Amino acid sequence: MLKNYFKIAIVVLKRRKFFTFVSLFGISFTLSILMVGTAFLDKVVSPDYPDYKRDRSLYVGSMELQNSKEGWMNRSDVSFYFFEHYVSRLKNVEKMGISSYPKASNAYVNNKKIVINYKYTNADYWRVLEYRFLEGKPYSEQQILNRERVAVISLATKKAYFGDVPSVVGQYISADEVNYRVIGVVANVAKTMRNFAGDMFLPYTVSKENYNKPDLMGPYSAVLLARSKADVPKMKLEFDQMMRKVPIGNKEFDRLYCNADYFFASITRRIAGDGKDSGITRAVSVLVAFVILFLLLPTINLVNINITRIMERSSEIGVRKAFGASSRTLVCQFIVENMILTFLGGLLGLLFSALIIYFFNSWNLIDSVRLSLNFSVLMYSFLACVFFGLISGVYPAWRMSRLNVVKALKAQ
Repeated sequence: MLKNYFKIAIVVLKRRKFFTFVSLFGISFTLSILMVGTAFLDKVVSPDYPDYKRDRSLYVGSMELQNSKEGWMNRSDVSFYFFEHYVSRLKNVEKMGISSYPKASNAYVNNKKIVINYKYTNADYWRVLEYRFLEGKPYSEQQILNRERVAVISLATKKAYFGDVPSVVGQYISADEVNYRVIGVVANVAKTMRNFAGDMFLPYTVSKENYNKPDLMGPYSAVLLARSKADVPKMKLEFDQMMRKVPIGNKEFDRLYCNADYFFASITRRIAGDGKDSGITRAVSVLVAFVILFLLLPTINLVNINITRIMERSSEIGVRKAFGASSRTLVCQFIVENMILTFLGGLLGLLFSALIIYFFNSWNLIDSVRLSLNFSVLMYSFLACVFFGLISGVYPAWRMSRLNVVKALKAQ
């Protein structure tokens, strides 16, 4: 039965080449956009270099003070003092990688301006995150305590500042009119890893700002690492309990929020949430609504095309009904035909997506970002094909099955 449906579908698709082209183009274009978008989203939310320990990690990135009476708030990154004075005492935190937000510094090499984004970190930052060292090694706790002006730079910074040389360990690089001795070179981090990307990393003790200032707000964020995956909920509970005891220290505010989030929640909280709400529901709802709307528009177009295509076959439908074909049989046939058309469009969409991703990676459109069509992307693409096939095929097939035999035969 399915074999016959398939043969009929191929004949019908060849008969009306224009409708077939429009349908295939709409399906393949929509699926290409969805697959490339899904590949990019997967790149953002999946564990990636250098943050491979997400199953053991919680992320602290914002401090929020609220005045509930007047309805206003103050929100920023977190102070080094908060991490050192409060978080470091938590029993379930094995290690804590602290880093500042990046600052930009201009350097001039051979009359060419180079922008260097540098960050301050602690020693455990290199133990929590798994940066790949191409040369040298990270700075130690002792070097941090000694306030040594040492630096770890990215491969891109090495090439831009020093040129194509075998090794730069021991050489000096300047940022904000201060010279730092290079002790390590790490592989480039994709810009999608916003919290961990940087051109140069420095000990927090060489910062010109007072990192010991007893304040809750500052320029830092942290990754808290538990001993095991099973300890992460305990670490989160302990952090929440600690926050209830942290004094606000400012009479203008009466509420204090700081959260140790799982990775996805740490992203949605910045985009769509606040101190009380992680923003996951809001962010996911917007994303789902966008995808549904994006799929719905071409689906409606396909429904109209399918109705026109099916109604042109009214005489065929009338003959088959006259010879005893049931409405259920006709509906199944047209749904199968539409599914075949949809999956052909899906295959073209997969091919176009692979080409787009290939050129995206080849042209390095976003520095160090490499997309791929992995299993998750293919699964979502398959579900999108099923959605297209069913939604755009069921209603036209149902309309067709209700045709009156006499009217259908008269249409011949």
